Amino acid sequence: MKFYTQILARINSLRDEEDGATAVEYGLMVSLIAVVIITAVALIGTNLTTMFTGVAGKL
Repeated sequence: MKFYTQILARINSLRDEEDGATAVEYGLMVSLIAVVIITAVALIGTNLTTMFTGVAGKL
């Protein structure tokens, strides 16, 4: 019986490691999405500044 509980404990510890890897993968995906959003906002901001400067010059 003791051997059986040791095997179950080992299996459960292996399952816990998979959850940790999944958390790391989600963290990487979130950080990559954040980088894409920041880049897009920076580019749109630059284009908007150029557009508003052009409109202000024509006024």
